[in-house]
Amino acid sequence: MDWIIVLSLILFGALLVLMEVVFVPGTTLVGALGLVFTGMGVFYSFLHFPASVAYGVLVLSILVNLGFLVYGFKSGVWNRFALKGTSVNRTYDDRLEGLEVGQAGQTISDCKPYGKVEFGDKMYEAKSEGGFIPAGTNVTIQKIADNKIIIKP
Repeated sequence: MDWIIVLSLILFGALLVLMEVVFVPGTTLVGALGLVFTGMGVFYSFLHFPASVAYGVLVLSILVNLGFLVYGFKSGVWNRFALKGTSVNRTYDDRLEGLEVGQAGQTISDCKPYGKVEFGDKMYEAKSEGGFIPAGTNVTIQKIADNKIIIKP
């Protein structure tokens, strides 16, 4: 009966470690529980068996857990969780191309401080430098910086 208890605890703990590595990597709770169950199995073996048998159980449980860890890392499961793609930032996507400082336009909506402004035949979102600018006001571009249009009346 003692062997069944020891083997059950160690096997259950090793299976939890395997689940941690293969199915739920990064949570550490499942792996920690696996190590606790394995440790309980080893402790139980030291209580109920001679020391030489208990040390054998300890070595065997370490080998089984390390084997599951190696299998988990070699199986490529971590490749599913690794980021492989790169983000391409398109903060400046040529939408302000053709605009210049000093260019004249007209507000389409109230700018408080952001609003819609028409330059040429295109509409842009712009920020007023001095606060509120009512719709229909003629404005000029004061500054173009960080993909923002700063206007003044």
